[in-house]
Amino acid sequence: MDFAGEQMVCRKRLKGSLESRGESDFFDALPDDLVLCILCKLSSTASCPADFINFLITCKRFNGLGLHSSVLSKACEKMVAVKAKNWSESTHRFLKLCADSGNIEACYTLGMIRFYCLRNRGSGASLIAKAAISSYAPALYSLAVIQFNGSGGSKNDKDLRAGVALCARAAFLGHIDALRELGHCLQDGYGVKQNIADGRRFLVQANARELAAVLATPAPKASSWLTWNPLMHHRHIAVTGCPLFSDFGCNVPAPETHPANRFLSDWFSRCEGSPGQGLRLCSHSGCGRPETRRHEFRRCSVCGAVNYCSRACQALDWKLRHKAECAAAERWLDDAGEIEANGIAINIDVNGNAVEAMES
Repeated sequence: MDFAGEQMVCRKRLKGSLESRGESDFFDALPDDLVLCILCKLSSTASCPADFINFLITCKRFNGLGLHSSVLSKACEKMVAVKAKNWSESTHRFLKLCADSGNIEACYTLGMIRFYCLRNRGSGASLIAKAAISSYAPALYSLAVIQFNGSGGSKNDKDLRAGVALCARAAFLGHIDALRELGHCLQDGYGVKQNIADGRRFLVQANARELAAVLATPAPKASSWLTWNPLMHHRHIAVTGCPLFSDFGCNVPAPETHPANRFLSDWFSRCEGSPGQGLRLCSHSGCGRPETRRHEFRRCSVCGAVNYCSRACQALDWKLRHKAECAAAERWLDDAGEIEANGIAINIDVNGNAVEAMES
């Protein structure tokens, strides 16, 4: 028997002995408001879903009050970070309870799962939009990616101006990928009037926020990541770290993947890496987004071996991995043997150098 089970048995024995002596359990006399306050604190600080669930099964009172809307609405990101291998109807119901209680993290996570994994585009987009209305930056950025690609619809459903507007809002809230995406849109004139100077400014801001995130980590780790290496500054040496700062001789780790993106990656890896016949996954390992129709994502026009849902994912994966692997090909065909020949866009890094040609 586990520790929680032993606690429950001991509590029942104690309660029975108290009742036989005509005494009351002081715990049962605690007001509901106080217990709810404790549960709210627990749900907002849990390190994983199991921490909260194990607490709920301790007694009937915790189980009942633990599903109160005020408790579920304050559940933190880690508490609603479900794993693909543990997905079930009960997990789905729990996330829906949290979302219905107004939990922004649950709205976004469940929305991404429904939109991309369960292919319920309408309810998935509605949940993501619900989180976006509450100014949740990852939700705003995800809606921008959906608008840029016309995900869940046809190519004619793309709305570049809406994508730029959503990106701008997420960038204002400090979302790093949105800053990077907006920077590339301004440099390329994609969905907005071209402004190379402003585009570079947003890319520099994205780099600065990445650096700030590293500096916020414990001192020993930050110092090891930011150690200056002159060889890295003058040579292309493969290192594990943040792809953009490696240009300046700093080995900065890649940003932590959001639980929703981690769920998508794990979900489709369990499907042998395929979201469906003729559909492709974003090649950036920290993304996990799949195509919702054929040829939805932009493909590298040099090698044709990788494809990306956004310019931000392309920029990250280029410096992290693809820069060392990309090799020119005479021409490349899709899975049906048809030549993919669309327009080409050249992305520019913060130093003004062309980094990779992409299908637009």
